[in-house]
Amino acid sequence: MVLVLSAAEVERSLDLAGLVDVVNDALVKQAAGEVERPHRPHFPVGAGLDGDEPAGTGIAMPAYVHGADHYATKLVGVHEGNAERGLPTINAQIALTDARTGLPKAFMAGTTITNARTGCIGAVSVRELAPEPDGEGLTLGVLGAGAQARWQTRAIATVAPLSDVRVHSPSDSRRACAADLSEEGIPARAVDTPGEAVEGADVVVTATTATDPVFPPDALEEGTLVVAVGAFTAETQELHPAVLERAERVFADVPEEVAETGDLLASDFDADDLVELGVPLADGYVRESPDGVLVVASVGSATLDAAAGETVYREAREAGDGTEVSL
Repeated sequence: MVLVLSAAEVERSLDLAGLVDVVNDALVKQAAGEVERPHRPHFPVGAGLDGDEPAGTGIAMPAYVHGADHYATKLVGVHEGNAERGLPTINAQIALTDARTGLPKAFMAGTTITNARTGCIGAVSVRELAPEPDGEGLTLGVLGAGAQARWQTRAIATVAPLSDVRVHSPSDSRRACAADLSEEGIPARAVDTPGEAVEGADVVVTATTATDPVFPPDALEEGTLVVAVGAFTAETQELHPAVLERAERVFADVPEEVAETGDLLASDFDADDLVELGVPLADGYVRESPDGVLVVASVGSATLDAAAGETVYREAREAGDGTEVSL
């Protein structure tokens, strides 16, 4: 029997604060070589449907964390035109398979899991690498106003007090994003320019689908942590090369894949210049200078989907949630 979990059932079984530790442990295991994570293909889809141009990008992401009962395969669609349709830009499904027998065990809505585990990358980065907050908390600048901007902020709020969250996007979506976060008790406000979001921020998160840098590099304060989660192809870019050149260290969840994104291709950095994020999460990190800028660049890892999917599946089983079907 296969357990099928809808989006609503996944949400009932997902504890964001608890998932931060799951993601942390998965990144540590990945850095230690204790996972199987084949290269993920991504390919254009939809060409020939409404013209010659593709409608989006398809991605297949398999992974296994050593010692887990299941391995996971996530199927993802990234369709930027969905915003005009009132649909999510990213949609995903996760299949869990028994690691001992190869039998299918679960099929679950993966979009919320994807959003949550990606948000947790920001959370683990802030917990280990952000400057110490003052008495009131950290100031967070968010570039982007979509689902991931919300999830990054929510996850970071589980590990650090936030005194001011400034949200910027070129469209009025920044106001809706800030309003949603404010309703959840997070001190968020929309700002009109990228500089207003970044200047004076302890942490800057970029969560966009941009193809050009989304904030002026000279707006960064000394000691800022930058978490960039939007660029995942050679065509996508959020960071100006000067941000990387200024950094004391650049960390990456998957260095060899981050090196192929527009952020890195626009710079003189390559995979050998990146430190895998799991290393400071395992060993800690001491800044060379309190004024040093740190950068975390993320493309997402199927390792996190496997770990998060396993956690959600276990919680749903214990709660008696979901629907069992026979294939």
